[in-house]
Amino acid sequence: MNNKKSWGERAAPPRPPVFITLVLSITLTSCMVGPDYHRPPAPMPANFKELKGWTQAKPADAAPKGDWWAVFNDPTLDRLERRMLTENQTVAAQAATYDQARALVDEARAALFPVLGATLGASRSGTGHKAISAVTAEATASWEIDVWGQIRRQVESANATAQQDAALLANARLSAGAALATAYMELAVSDALQRVLNDTVTNDAKTLDITRNQYAAGFAARSDVITAQTQLESAQSSAIAVGVARGQYEHAIAVLAGMAPAELNIPPLAQLPPVPVIPVSVPSTLLERRPDIAAAERAMASSNALIGVAIAAYYPTISLSGLFGFAGGGFGSLVSVGNEVWSAGGTVAETIFNGGARSAAVAAARAQYNETVATYRQTVLTALQQVEDQLVALRLLQQQAVVQDAAVRDATQAVAITLNEYRAGTQAYTAVATAQNTLLSAQQNLLSIEQSRLTAAVTLITALGGGWEASK
Repeated sequence: MNNKKSWGERAAPPRPPVFITLVLSITLTSCMVGPDYHRPPAPMPANFKELKGWTQAKPADAAPKGDWWAVFNDPTLDRLERRMLTENQTVAAQAATYDQARALVDEARAALFPVLGATLGASRSGTGHKAISAVTAEATASWEIDVWGQIRRQVESANATAQQDAALLANARLSAGAALATAYMELAVSDALQRVLNDTVTNDAKTLDITRNQYAAGFAARSDVITAQTQLESAQSSAIAVGVARGQYEHAIAVLAGMAPAELNIPPLAQLPPVPVIPVSVPSTLLERRPDIAAAERAMASSNALIGVAIAAYYPTISLSGLFGFAGGGFGSLVSVGNEVWSAGGTVAETIFNGGARSAAVAAARAQYNETVATYRQTVLTALQQVEDQLVALRLLQQQAVVQDAAVRDATQAVAITLNEYRAGTQAYTAVATAQNTLLSAQQNLLSIEQSRLTAAVTLITALGGGWEASK
């Protein structure tokens, strides 16, 4: 009589579907310990204090999106900014950090799934003249069930960190773009100053000729000629010095655009870019348009999830394991009912005492979260200050530019009058020299004001978030 059971009659071991059913039942009824995230309130006024006299944005006239530098309508600036987005090495480094964060999210999420393995082994051993062969082929599975949500909280934290790095990447692009635009505006002002000084050299040379003619005719002293010569040489020296600053601005632009300084040559700009009209919305839009605020908010979300990770350490860990395979004396007859091996099991592990390490870890996680809340609120306050600073700067600098432009016109007229009076012999040369120096000083002050207006415009645009939006 054959007592050996056939394949369909033998006692079957537990199959993987039994484990899967058990795990799904536990998972569906499991919960995530720790606090759920809610964004804390931030200090946010209804309106900007310095918005008086400013044109507030309307729905159809919102802050610039995307290529924010396009408001300056400068093809060279546009080309350089676009290159910066792909070639700036600081931006590239932050992009790599973001890629790493996304990979860490996938790594954390992988812990939610079982670990499957397979082994194939062969050995031969013996005593004396007797040799024994052993062959094994096994598949293994292990699964730590996320009953308390520890792994899911880690995934939540990693995902928030990746979102934070995405915002930091946007902020790196915005900061680099602002630095490039600022350097470009300063270069444009240097070119304008170069034109002013070149005109001054030309006019001082003409004045020197007049002085020499007056001296030759006996109407002027030798000291007038020396003074005029000194004034011309001073203007020539200043004109040369402008080239130093311009060259350095050009070098800075090249590096920000991701190229060696030797690769970039920007021809002299014929005129200053116009100061753009920048619409300003209500302060609360900063929460959606400032990438640094978004990064600080995501840091809070990440830290909040880590509180749940720390709390989950109080609860036992539940894991399942299983093995199925074959073990025999050779490959030829390995896969057979008689060589089948299997095992299945589960463990529940709980820490009884660890000297208060878990409570300390929870306290540390809560303290870290509180730190991120304070950092977030300070980031919002700083953003509000930056916008207010540039609003008042642009408003008052515009008024100052009007007054200073009038001063340049008056100084230009004074030079013409005193020079004619000097030719007629009714005015001393010192009056001419004073009037010319006053004109040059007024022109330089006007350019300084225009430079401040342009850089304030760049700073205001970036303080408002540039072209970035949280929905991107």
